[in-house]
Amino acid sequence: MHATLIHDLTMEAHKSFPTWNKWLESAGLANLGVRSGLQINNSAAVLQAALEGQGIALARSVMAYDDIKSGRLVRLFERVQYKSPLAYYVVYRPEGLKLPKILAFNEWLMEEVTYIEN
Repeated sequence: MHATLIHDLTMEAHKSFPTWNKWLESAGLANLGVRSGLQINNSAAVLQAALEGQGIALARSVMAYDDIKSGRLVRLFERVQYKSPLAYYVVYRPEGLKLPKILAFNEWLMEEVTYIEN
C-alpha cells in the first residue's frame, strides 16, 4: 500500500513539534525514513490538503476537531495518539483561586478540554 504523507513544516524548527518520524516511533514503527511526501508550510493548508484527498496529515486535535466531528476527516488510527510535550498553561496569582470568576473559568475550561478529548 502506498500513501502520501503530508508534512507540516510550520513549526519544524521547534524540536517538540510532532513530525511523522516521531509519530511513527510512538506507534512502534521507528526508522521508516518517511521524509518524502507533500510538504506544506501552513497548518491550515495541511488540513485542507487532507480534506482534498491529497494524502494523510498529522494534525493537532484542536485544529482538526471540527473536521473529525463532522466526518470530513477521520483518524487513521483511533488508538494511536501522539502526546506532544507542547502544552498550554493557565496561570494566575495564588489568591485568585478563591475568586468565583476564576473558579468558574477553571471549571468551564476543564469541561471544554474533556469535551475536545472525547
